[in-house]
Amino acid sequence: MCTNVDRSVVRSFGQEWKKFNHANTRERELRSVFERYFSIFRWEILSKEAVGFDLGCGSGRWAYFVAPRVGVLHCIDPSMDALEVAKDKLKAFPNCRFHLAAADSNPLPNGSADFGYALGVLHHVPDTQKGINDCVRKLKEGAPFLLYLYYAFDNRPFWFRFVWYLSDILRRLICRMPFPIRLAICDLIAAFVYWPTGRIAKICERLHQPVTYLPLATYRNRSFVFMRNDSLDRFGTRLEKRFTKAQITAMMTAAGLNGIQFSDSEPFWCAVGYKQSFSSDPAMASDPKRSILN
Repeated sequence: MCTNVDRSVVRSFGQEWKKFNHANTRERELRSVFERYFSIFRWEILSKEAVGFDLGCGSGRWAYFVAPRVGVLHCIDPSMDALEVAKDKLKAFPNCRFHLAAADSNPLPNGSADFGYALGVLHHVPDTQKGINDCVRKLKEGAPFLLYLYYAFDNRPFWFRFVWYLSDILRRLICRMPFPIRLAICDLIAAFVYWPTGRIAKICERLHQPVTYLPLATYRNRSFVFMRNDSLDRFGTRLEKRFTKAQITAMMTAAGLNGIQFSDSEPFWCAVGYKQSFSSDPAMASDPKRSILN
């Protein structure tokens, strides 16, 4: 039974992934975003037979790039609508398994997974720490866990945080509206905020001007459908939490992860940690690769 979920959020994301299944999104664009998330993930420590999980798989857009690299990938989501989209997206990969579940009802045996990841998921659950704990519990000793949580703008100036605060007031209003109205408003935000701001950032970049602190600069190389999807994701979801790098480090450590490393590029914050090894062999404890493969 899923208890650490917000049913309105699950329903909202099911609607979102049915609308934006990315079936026609250029693979090159999806791959570029995937590679940003996984830039700190050590693929070399996994064997080709590795078994892992995608917690909150959504439309399967990231599993699409993970599945060809591993033995079995368990795609887990509490939304049946999302799973149906993911099944269609991943139909070419017979090594994918699908589970209607959440972090606290993950059917994998404890200590069985060679890796796991949860990207953009656990900031939408009531208890983020418990969500991380439940994921780590499924890992073998030394196995990597890749996590992406919304950042609290701890690496941004005050004015940037203030702009977000104003936008969050808008989110709290929009997210309570019926889905068709919510979608229409988010499309307008994508058209009149995301798209022009992203294009301004692109022009600045071509003029060799810094774009790091421009809001929405990350969308300078994104398609409009991506902007529409992310606008709905951002303004259409009721439950949203944000964390500093220090808070994420503390949560990952409390869950039993060590060797924590953060990506120094967007999206923030993306971090990887390795399940602590309780082996008495110091070499085993310090080398995640040995822990996974032995």
